[in-house]
Amino acid sequence: MSLCGAQKEAAGSRIEKRVSPPTMEDIDPQALKIPKNLADLQIMKEHLSVYTKDYTLQVLIGYVAVYIFMQTFMIPGTIFFSLLAGALFGIYKGILLVIFSATAGASTCYFLSKMFGAPIAVWLWPQQIGFFRAEVAKRKGKLLNYMLFLRVTPTLPNTFINFASPIVNIPYHIFFLATVFGLVPASFLSVRAGLTLGQLESLGDLYDTKTVISLFVIGLLFILPTVLSRQPEKRVPS
Repeated sequence: MSLCGAQKEAAGSRIEKRVSPPTMEDIDPQALKIPKNLADLQIMKEHLSVYTKDYTLQVLIGYVAVYIFMQTFMIPGTIFFSLLAGALFGIYKGILLVIFSATAGASTCYFLSKMFGAPIAVWLWPQQIGFFRAEVAKRKGKLLNYMLFLRVTPTLPNTFINFASPIVNIPYHIFFLATVFGLVPASFLSVRAGLTLGQLESLGDLYDTKTVISLFVIGLLFILPTVLSRQPEKRVPS
């Protein structure tokens, strides 16, 4: 090989190294641990953003799998993954991704609880289960409205709703619809916040007083038909 040819080959090798995308084997496992705070999330975001363009499918599969697993087994931290969706995929794709993953995970939790969860739920939340069952029984005619209200507002934790719904006899189609549509407002807020992840100082910035009031107003619009449809009880003449 001539000296000129060797120089060209070396130059080509250097250029290839510069333009070649990083491989999935280069990922630092420590950067992919489940975030416990915004600092951990920022590290994960900076690490994954390098790979998302060239390995979009792999990142999506990993994201969805982890989100569903956490949602299924009620592992805290899905809010960080909602923020991550906005940071990596933008607002529209991020919202769709969060709603799909959250609904799939909630559904898996629902069916696992339906098969095995009743004793656990009654042991963990005896009073809350009794209250939830009574409220559901009172609103059988407008159950979807009530479930939408619960999903939109922070009245009950979503993990509790996922686990307790089959135990208090909420049909799956009601649960599914309320999850898909009821999670839109909160998903929008978290995904949008993920666009400016570096500016967040705490998770409390997501749900200030104004935001919480807005969510309750939206929730009240859902539950209003339930309130208006109640008929005054007729007294039995003595």
